[in-house]
Amino acid sequence: MKDIVKPIAVLASICLVVTALLAFINSVTAPIIKAAEEAAAAKARQEVLSEADAFERLELELPEGVTEAYAAANGTGYVFMLTTKGYGGAISLICGVKADGTIESVQTLSHSETSGIGSRVVDNNSPYRQQYAGKTAEDYDSVDAVTGATISSKAYKKAIDAAFEAYALVKEAD
Repeated sequence: MKDIVKPIAVLASICLVVTALLAFINSVTAPIIKAAEEAAAAKARQEVLSEADAFERLELELPEGVTEAYAAANGTGYVFMLTTKGYGGAISLICGVKADGTIESVQTLSHSETSGIGSRVVDNNSPYRQQYAGKTAEDYDSVDAVTGATISSKAYKKAIDAAFEAYALVKEAD
Protein backbone atom coordinates (compact mmCIF):
# COMPACT_ATOMS: atom_id res chain seq x y z
CA MET A 1 0.00 0.00 0.00
CA LYS A 2 2.91 2.35 0.81
CA ASP A 3 4.25 1.79 -2.69
CA ILE A 4 1.07 3.24 -4.17
CA VAL A 5 0.34 6.07 -1.70
CA LYS A 6 3.85 7.57 -1.58
CA PRO A 7 4.16 8.28 -5.36
CA ILE A 8 0.63 9.69 -5.44
CA ALA A 9 1.40 12.03 -2.52
CA VAL A 10 4.66 13.17 -4.15
CA LEU A 11 2.94 13.87 -7.48
CA ALA A 12 0.09 15.70 -5.76
CA SER A 13 2.59 17.85 -3.84
CA ILE A 14 4.48 18.68 -7.02
CA CYS A 15 1.21 19.63 -8.74
CA LEU A 16 0.22 21.90 -5.86
CA VAL A 17 3.59 23.67 -5.85
CA VAL A 18 3.58 24.14 -9.63
CA THR A 19 -0.01 25.42 -9.55
CA ALA A 20 0.85 27.91 -6.80
CA LEU A 21 3.88 29.13 -8.76
CA LEU A 22 1.84 29.56 -11.95
CA ALA A 23 -0.85 31.48 -10.07
CA PHE A 24 1.78 33.77 -8.56
CA ILE A 25 3.48 34.38 -11.90
CA ASN A 26 0.11 35.11 -13.51
CA SER A 27 -0.76 37.65 -10.81
CA VAL A 28 2.57 39.40 -11.36
CA THR A 29 2.49 39.43 -15.17
CA ALA A 30 -1.24 40.09 -15.80
CA PRO A 31 -1.03 43.87 -15.16
CA ILE A 32 2.09 44.12 -17.30
CA ILE A 33 0.44 42.27 -20.17
CA LYS A 34 -2.70 44.41 -19.89
CA ALA A 35 -0.65 47.62 -19.96
CA ALA A 36 1.24 46.42 -23.04
CA GLU A 37 -2.03 45.54 -24.80
CA GLU A 38 -3.48 48.97 -23.99
CA ALA A 39 -0.34 50.68 -25.28
CA ALA A 40 -0.48 48.66 -28.50
CA ALA A 41 -4.17 49.54 -28.94
CA ALA A 42 -3.46 53.24 -28.37
CA LYS A 43 -0.64 53.11 -30.92
CA ALA A 44 -2.89 51.37 -33.45
CA ARG A 45 -5.63 54.00 -32.95
CA GLN A 46 -3.09 56.75 -33.58
CA GLU A 47 -1.81 55.02 -36.72
CA VAL A 48 -5.24 54.67 -38.35
CA LEU A 49 -6.32 58.25 -37.48
CA SER A 50 -3.07 60.20 -37.48
CA GLU A 51 -4.50 63.70 -36.94
CA ALA A 52 -6.19 62.76 -33.66
CA ASP A 53 -4.63 64.07 -30.48
CA ALA A 54 -6.40 61.74 -28.02
CA PHE A 55 -9.31 59.31 -28.02
CA GLU A 56 -12.36 58.81 -25.86
CA ARG A 57 -14.26 55.56 -25.88
CA LEU A 58 -17.88 55.86 -26.99
CA GLU A 59 -20.54 54.00 -25.05
CA LEU A 60 -23.37 53.22 -27.45
CA GLU A 61 -25.12 50.31 -29.11
CA LEU A 62 -22.80 49.18 -31.91
CA PRO A 63 -23.63 47.07 -34.97
CA GLU A 64 -22.59 43.44 -35.16
CA GLY A 65 -18.88 43.17 -35.89
CA VAL A 66 -17.93 46.42 -34.15
CA THR A 67 -16.50 45.75 -30.71
CA GLU A 68 -15.41 49.26 -29.70
CA ALA A 69 -15.72 52.81 -30.99
CA TYR A 70 -13.54 55.80 -30.17
CA ALA A 71 -13.92 59.47 -31.03
CA ALA A 72 -10.93 61.74 -31.57
CA ALA A 73 -10.89 64.42 -28.89
CA ASN A 74 -10.10 67.10 -31.48
CA GLY A 75 -13.01 66.04 -33.73
CA THR A 76 -10.91 64.67 -36.60
CA GLY A 77 -12.77 61.36 -36.78
CA TYR A 78 -13.50 57.99 -35.27
CA VAL A 79 -11.77 54.66 -34.77
CA PHE A 80 -13.61 51.35 -34.82
CA MET A 81 -12.40 48.00 -33.54
CA LEU A 82 -13.85 45.30 -35.81
CA THR A 83 -14.14 41.53 -35.86
CA THR A 84 -15.26 39.33 -38.71
CA LYS A 85 -15.06 35.68 -39.65
CA GLY A 86 -12.75 34.88 -42.52
CA TYR A 87 -11.88 31.57 -44.14
CA GLY A 88 -9.42 30.55 -41.42
CA GLY A 89 -11.23 32.02 -38.43
CA ALA A 90 -11.60 35.35 -36.70
CA ILE A 91 -10.06 38.51 -38.15
CA SER A 92 -9.60 41.57 -35.91
CA LEU A 93 -9.27 44.94 -37.61
CA ILE A 94 -9.01 48.58 -36.66
CA CYS A 95 -10.43 51.23 -38.98
CA GLY A 96 -9.95 54.99 -38.83
CA VAL A 97 -12.73 57.07 -40.40
CA LYS A 98 -12.19 60.81 -40.75
CA ALA A 99 -14.90 63.26 -39.72
CA ASP A 100 -15.91 63.67 -43.38
CA GLY A 101 -16.65 59.94 -43.67
CA THR A 102 -13.56 58.78 -45.58
CA ILE A 103 -11.36 55.96 -44.40
CA GLU A 104 -7.88 57.10 -43.47
CA SER A 105 -6.47 53.65 -42.82
CA VAL A 106 -7.36 50.07 -41.93
CA GLN A 107 -5.02 47.68 -40.16
CA THR A 108 -5.23 44.03 -39.23
CA LEU A 109 -4.66 43.37 -35.55
CA SER A 110 -4.87 39.57 -35.68
CA HIS A 111 -6.00 36.80 -38.00
CA SER A 112 -5.79 33.09 -38.66
CA GLU A 113 -6.13 33.16 -42.43
CA THR A 114 -4.33 30.70 -44.67
CA SER A 115 -0.72 31.68 -45.18
CA GLY A 116 -0.04 32.81 -48.74
CA ILE A 117 -3.65 33.08 -49.94
CA GLY A 118 -5.89 34.59 -47.27
CA SER A 119 -2.96 36.40 -45.76
CA ARG A 120 -2.73 38.48 -48.96
CA VAL A 121 -5.99 40.09 -47.85
CA VAL A 122 -5.16 40.73 -44.20
CA ASP A 123 -1.45 41.52 -44.39
CA ASN A 124 -0.86 45.13 -43.31
CA ASN A 125 1.39 45.73 -46.33
CA SER A 126 -1.06 44.29 -48.83
CA PRO A 127 -2.30 46.31 -51.78
CA TYR A 128 -5.80 45.02 -50.98
CA ARG A 129 -5.91 46.71 -47.58
CA GLN A 130 -4.49 49.91 -49.00
CA GLN A 131 -7.37 50.16 -51.51
CA TYR A 132 -9.71 51.22 -48.69
CA ALA A 133 -7.83 54.44 -47.91
CA GLY A 134 -9.88 57.42 -49.07
CA LYS A 135 -13.03 55.37 -49.64
CA THR A 136 -16.45 56.41 -48.34
CA ALA A 137 -19.63 54.47 -47.58
CA GLU A 138 -20.74 55.12 -51.16
CA ASP A 139 -17.66 53.86 -53.01
CA TYR A 140 -15.88 51.24 -50.87
CA ASP A 141 -17.68 48.49 -52.83
CA SER A 142 -15.39 49.28 -55.76
CA VAL A 143 -12.46 47.62 -53.99
CA ASP A 144 -11.26 44.60 -55.97
CA ALA A 145 -11.20 41.24 -54.15
CA VAL A 146 -8.04 39.16 -54.02
CA THR A 147 -8.16 36.29 -56.51
CA GLY A 148 -8.31 32.95 -54.73
CA ALA A 149 -9.24 34.56 -51.41
CA THR A 150 -12.81 35.62 -51.99
CA ILE A 151 -14.03 34.48 -48.55
CA SER A 152 -11.33 36.52 -46.81
CA SER A 153 -11.96 39.49 -49.11
CA LYS A 154 -15.71 39.38 -48.44
CA ALA A 155 -15.10 39.11 -44.70
CA TYR A 156 -12.81 42.14 -44.78
CA LYS A 157 -15.39 44.10 -46.76
CA LYS A 158 -18.11 43.03 -44.31
CA ALA A 159 -16.05 44.45 -41.45
CA ILE A 160 -15.65 47.75 -43.31
CA ASP A 161 -19.40 47.78 -43.88
CA ALA A 162 -19.88 47.44 -40.11
CA ALA A 163 -17.47 50.34 -39.57
CA PHE A 164 -19.55 52.57 -41.85
CA GLU A 165 -22.73 51.50 -40.03
CA ALA A 166 -21.09 52.44 -36.73
CA TYR A 167 -19.91 55.74 -38.25
CA ALA A 168 -23.51 56.56 -39.24
CA LEU A 169 -24.71 55.76 -35.70
CA VAL A 170 -21.99 57.88 -34.12
CA LYS A 171 -22.70 60.84 -36.40
CA GLU A 172 -26.43 60.51 -35.68
CA ALA A 173 -25.73 60.52 -31.93
CA ASP A 174 -23.68 63.76 -32.16
